[in-house]
Amino acid sequence: MRISDLDTPALTCDLDIVEHNIATYQRLISEAGLAIRPHIKTHKVPAIAHMQLAAGAIGICCQKVTEAEVFVAAGIKDVLISYNLIGKLKLERLNRLARQADVKVAIDSAYTAQGISAQAAEDGVEVGILIELMMGNRSGVATPQDAVELGRLVTELPGLKLRGLMGYPTGPAPECLGFFDATIKAFRREGLCLDIVSGGGTNSSWEAAPERAVGFTEHRPGTYIYHDWSQVQRNAHVTLEDCALRVICTVVSRPTPDIATIDGGSKTLTNEGFHIAGLEPNRVVEYPAARMIGQNEEHGILDVSACPRKPELGERVTVIPYHACVVTNLHDEVVGVRGGEVEAIWPILARGKVR
Repeated sequence: MRISDLDTPALTCDLDIVEHNIATYQRLISEAGLAIRPHIKTHKVPAIAHMQLAAGAIGICCQKVTEAEVFVAAGIKDVLISYNLIGKLKLERLNRLARQADVKVAIDSAYTAQGISAQAAEDGVEVGILIELMMGNRSGVATPQDAVELGRLVTELPGLKLRGLMGYPTGPAPECLGFFDATIKAFRREGLCLDIVSGGGTNSSWEAAPERAVGFTEHRPGTYIYHDWSQVQRNAHVTLEDCALRVICTVVSRPTPDIATIDGGSKTLTNEGFHIAGLEPNRVVEYPAARMIGQNEEHGILDVSACPRKPELGERVTVIPYHACVVTNLHDEVVGVRGGEVEAIWPILARGKVR
């Protein structure tokens, strides 16, 4: 089957680009002296995670227990869940996973630690714990002393094993590294476990060496597997040629000479990027002068007034989405293509796993 035979809208990934991205980032992180632990939220496909592991990744990072279940069931044995887990139902599922794989959880409060401990003790398992440092304002402990106090508590609670620290750097790199440096030194003074110091993301992968100097052990990029139009506009290291994820759409209406409507709207592409100053939402490969000016649920509205040639009714176009991670979660499957030929059709098995 050729890519031209796919019904639209169709989520596709270019396998040559995927393989190139895996190799590039594996080399970058390895040369920085760090292990790579990919975040699977971008692709949510076990087959792709196994490609990353085969290239040298030490394990994976998930955001929710239900995501982790999909990947452990697919044979992956080293999983970090970088999210506070609260509630008996989640913790029972966590402990079932802990019997099957090396599963670690990030926490930022005594409440979360005590809840995981109580359920782990009841279920007779041990759960690895990383203390999350606050790198923005969404979660994490705020000071090195807070991290030390929580680390002490974890070492005292039954069913828990302190493994180290983690954070997602969203602020200026020196500020983030300084927080990590101070916390690592405080942990060492207290004799607290630092087997794992986990940080990083796709955008900091090109400058990862300072992380190793501070004491990081691993780096957690996610979007690198596909890249997206947001990164092309924000990251000097990412180009259009690095974007593997593409949505094939059909022009279904030409209501005016300067408007073309495609069959990919907010339920296909999301509406992210429309309200961010200076950034374009999505990119139409064949018509780089086209601007997406709006989306309804099933309609993507393109202003094609600046295009020397205008798209025609029934024409197929290729859209590079603004945010790959969210688009993945909107689709049941992703079609792996190479040289215009369909090579694989993967169900997105962790789609919608938000618990």
